[in-house]
Amino acid sequence: MVLHFSSPIIVALITGLLCSTCQPTKSIPSPATPNIIFILADDLGWADLPVYGNQFNEAPHLTQLARDGMRFTNAYAACPVCSPTRASIQSGQYPAHVGVIDFITGHWRPYEEVIVPKNRTQHLPAEIVTVGEAMKASGYATGYFGKWHLGGAEEHLPGNQGYEDWRIHRRGTFYNLKSKQAIFPEDPALDDSTRLSTALTDYSLQFIEGNKDRPFFLFLAHYDVHVQLDADQELIDKYLNKDKWEDYPSNAVYAAMIEHIDDGVGRLVAKLESLGLTDNTMIVFFSDNGGLVSRFDEIPLLAKSKLSVYEGSPLQYVASSNAPLRAEKGTVFEGGIREPMIVKWPAKVKAGSVSDALVTSVDFYPTFVELANGTPPIEQELDGESFVPVLEEKSADPERAIFWHYPVYHHDVPASAIRKGDWKLIEYLTDERVELYNLKQDIGETQDLSAQHPDKRMELLTLLSEWRVSVAAEFPVPNPDFDPDRRKEWGRHPDRK
Repeated sequence: MVLHFSSPIIVALITGLLCSTCQPTKSIPSPATPNIIFILADDLGWADLPVYGNQFNEAPHLTQLARDGMRFTNAYAACPVCSPTRASIQSGQYPAHVGVIDFITGHWRPYEEVIVPKNRTQHLPAEIVTVGEAMKASGYATGYFGKWHLGGAEEHLPGNQGYEDWRIHRRGTFYNLKSKQAIFPEDPALDDSTRLSTALTDYSLQFIEGNKDRPFFLFLAHYDVHVQLDADQELIDKYLNKDKWEDYPSNAVYAAMIEHIDDGVGRLVAKLESLGLTDNTMIVFFSDNGGLVSRFDEIPLLAKSKLSVYEGSPLQYVASSNAPLRAEKGTVFEGGIREPMIVKWPAKVKAGSVSDALVTSVDFYPTFVELANGTPPIEQELDGESFVPVLEEKSADPERAIFWHYPVYHHDVPASAIRKGDWKLIEYLTDERVELYNLKQDIGETQDLSAQHPDKRMELLTLLSEWRVSVAAEFPVPNPDFDPDRRKEWGRHPDRK
């Protein structure tokens, strides 16, 4: 048999020789490859920004970002809590696939009716080729600044996950960063007068300046608007003196934190403009899960120094609302998983455009690698789809199916979900109860249609079941220590040291 160089066998042999490891092949970016800045907010809800209809919070720079780019209406986090969504972005895999299904280390109710699965690893698995590693292999400078929450040991930190320049936030504070050792590695130039959002933006600006002559991938992961809520008093006073929006809690501390994020976005945009990098830099703004309404443990959600702002008020306990979406962070209802998403890229993305395409956080990895002219890892299956065609306003699959598997207790009971087109199905993992919603007609998930549409129910349930098998999803099991009188007590997770 004569083998030509176009033969699949020869191609496979050559590929195998070139790719001796699972790492992506090193490549050199072409001049057309864009810089990429990925900005991730923490706990920011779909309904929190003015560009999604909010009439209390102010975010002029994000509003301008949307005017200059594309706003997404159906963008989703792969999980309703932080670590799994962050793992999905780094790995390009659904949380159930990568094995991080709850925040690290996780929630635990020792007396509930079921024992929930634990994260397979309490860190991003070492064998994962991260999006940072893939972009570095594509010839990009890589930087990561902010919240990581994917493992605290040295081998699991960004510096060993493909990010050449990095600093992480490792303490739950927005102020006194130096004295509280909140930034790692320690920054000798940092002082306690700098707020966290400002410090992270400063690091990002320094990274851009240092890499302005080569393609760069910058991942800026804010800790705002996570509890305990805290912000500059001057900004808080501004919102305390502002008329409330009757359809929204109008928490002044929360609003001030959104403005802190927005200020950072403005500084990044200004830096790009000053360096002449605006046209060929793609900025992506996203959030890791839906907005928090109130803490699951029912304690005040304000920082101690700000409790007096709402002394005697319910707003000590209420951060936000995701209305018209249902529920909040920690649930697979829309309020827990639908996210604000804005993409600005003047060279390619039409200003003022809006996309209704279904996008989920596992899609960032294949999208960024495609834009970098990179090579996906050989031995790592990516669950996501590139949304480059969406950015180019080409047709998107209206019947695409996306999935969630959140088998733990949080603001709801363990559940899985699927969205396919306009339809969404939720299956509860404690009693196999199923709910079906048409999101086009009922964005608030108020009317269960499972009885009226048994064929659609069966179609989606079958797809969900098949997907869970394909990613080796783990399920709750009966709890021999179940105590109905103590079921809602929170305990210490067995993996927490």
